[in-house]
Amino acid sequence: MSASNDVAAAGAIAIVKKNASPPTDLTLMPVEQLRGAGPRVSERLDRLGIRSVADLLLHLPLRYQDRTRFCAINQLQAGQEVSVHARILTADIHQGRRRALLVALADPERDTGARLWLRFFHFGQPLMRRFEPGAGVSVFGEVRPGPKGLEMIHPELEFLAADETEDQPSAELDHESASTALEAPALALTPVYPTTEGLSQALWRSLIDQSLALLHEQPECLPALLPESLLHPRELPTLTEALRLLHRPSPDTATDELLERRHPAFQRLALEELIAQQLALRVFREQLRESGASPLPGTGQLVAALRALIGFELTQAQARVLDEIAADLAAPRPMLRLLQGDVGSGKTIVAAMAAAQALESNAQVALMAPTELLAEQHLRSFRRWFVPLGFEPLWLAGRHKGAERNAILNALASDAAPLVVGTHALFQDDVHFARLGLVIIDEQHRFGVHQRLRLREKGQRDGRLPHQLIMTATPIPRSLAMTAYADLDLSVIDELPPGRQPVQTIAVPDARRGEVMARLRAACDSGRQAYWVCTLVEESDALQCQAAEDAAAELARELPAQRIGLVHGRMKPAEREPVMSAFAAGELDVLVATTVIEVGVDVPNASLMIIENPERLGLAQLHQLRGRVGRGLIESVCLLLYHPPLTSQAFERLKLLREEHSGFKIADADLRLRGAGEVLGTRQSGHARLRLADPLRDRELVSRARELAALLHRQHPELVPRLIDRWVPQSPDFAS
Repeated sequence: MSASNDVAAAGAIAIVKKNASPPTDLTLMPVEQLRGAGPRVSERLDRLGIRSVADLLLHLPLRYQDRTRFCAINQLQAGQEVSVHARILTADIHQGRRRALLVALADPERDTGARLWLRFFHFGQPLMRRFEPGAGVSVFGEVRPGPKGLEMIHPELEFLAADETEDQPSAELDHESASTALEAPALALTPVYPTTEGLSQALWRSLIDQSLALLHEQPECLPALLPESLLHPRELPTLTEALRLLHRPSPDTATDELLERRHPAFQRLALEELIAQQLALRVFREQLRESGASPLPGTGQLVAALRALIGFELTQAQARVLDEIAADLAAPRPMLRLLQGDVGSGKTIVAAMAAAQALESNAQVALMAPTELLAEQHLRSFRRWFVPLGFEPLWLAGRHKGAERNAILNALASDAAPLVVGTHALFQDDVHFARLGLVIIDEQHRFGVHQRLRLREKGQRDGRLPHQLIMTATPIPRSLAMTAYADLDLSVIDELPPGRQPVQTIAVPDARRGEVMARLRAACDSGRQAYWVCTLVEESDALQCQAAEDAAAELARELPAQRIGLVHGRMKPAEREPVMSAFAAGELDVLVATTVIEVGVDVPNASLMIIENPERLGLAQLHQLRGRVGRGLIESVCLLLYHPPLTSQAFERLKLLREEHSGFKIADADLRLRGAGEVLGTRQSGHARLRLADPLRDRELVSRARELAALLHRQHPELVPRLIDRWVPQSPDFAS
């Protein structure tokens, strides 16, 4: 650190609250001990998970601003976020709807007539006195249109010393406290921190400055938990060096590397976070396995009977996955397996085979799906397969009330119901199982973590947990699976049943709606069925989406000879079930639906899918919808009826869908376009979120983190809990 940095550090140390001696570990120092972190600020920081000085240091900038480049006032444009070096003309209090201090600024060298107005709603006499006509000032903020012209509202300010030349910012800037909206001298790259209401960037930088000063005074206050021998081959900076650079980058730091988070300093922290997450998932997995499980080896008789009943040969991929599951079920530790498979790859029959092995071992099986429509589809399949074998699947959903529900609950709590299919109703408090041995969860990313854990805990008996098979039809890229599901064994069905043909995908502007209608009429006349998917139930001009009800009415008018059905998420099950059954039985030609049919619908005779406004859906969802056709042996088509003009991202999504049929390649593209949080549904599902690392950008680090986590766990077990405490949310339920 340079001499100037040493002075800055010493100055920052001085503003830490009195009587707050530097601790031996910044993870133990509460933020309240920093200057400016009173009760209200501390409460707001706590909402962001920041409770200690170490938490502050790990709260990295979201982006950086270059404040070293000044813009002339006569060149300003609305929407810019810029620095301006100017001369003060006037400063007056304006009595309008809201009292404000208005300051007029002009270019310092030559008055071009252009003006920039500063507007302050919160001000006092000390600030007003600083705006002396003729004095120089540097301001930074967003330029907006205002009543008098372009203006900045509560910009960050630097008052220039009186002897300063007009065209050169002084090295000795006269600045005041953050309470008057003034800012310390601008850095070459000024950090902008993720924040919440009530926490200004000036306050963030003040708190971070104090934290960095403490770290400079006692570097051992934030111990490096990764042994240097592990980092040397990668030539990464130390923890302290990385934090200093990312919070206060030097002028020669590569800006693009910082913004894209490719800088070695960022990679150093991302690697540590990924290692901590791998360790946390490893510990979580070990804790589960320590609980043990009842072995379910089965006899093979029911599985063999089911194989004979289905009437088709399993693919090699299905057979391989079944062997993996069978070995897990036979072990005295709980199976924790994620089953991935593309649309139509045959995951449901694999789940049924696993259920058969559990039933052979006299255990209960519960299959949970996120929607009633998907649960109903599973129920139909399981009844078709298991009733001839002597097992009547029970059905439990939110619709069951009163005496009917009580009868179902009594059956589950006794030996009367060995097999149950249901929705979230399965993990409600009054549901109890007699001998739950296998839990199958479909479309797992639609459930919250707490919901999945509650169902698992319902099967706990004598310290033993049920086996878990978690399925998803949304292929997850390997780098993402290695981070989000590192606690699970992974099985992949990477082969489609023989005879299935790729679905031809065509994008058509809605101006050609008449041609689409003609194609639909021809498909129905030839004896085939079709889906017409709308993205909303009710009309919305703002979203330009045709309502499902209106679409059904339009199709009935345009195609009077065809039988039209309608389903959407707001229909009651008693209304929806007859329509779905009629479509499956071939009694309807066209099913108009919202995206509720994304999963759980299997009608081999349906060969045409029309999706209105596909530009409003993500790649994975479009791929799932497309997978409702092409389930038979005939050629199928998916028409994407879009409304131009398309955004660049929407155009790329539709182009990818037209060209690509592999769900795994589409998942990679979806991850690139939307990010890991959206693909996993983490905003709803409660997965442990990565604060810094990104599985796509840092996929090389993911593999390295797995190796280092195993090495640390084996050679340095004492560091494991400390790394987890530093990076992973403190909740026993964070894992899947």
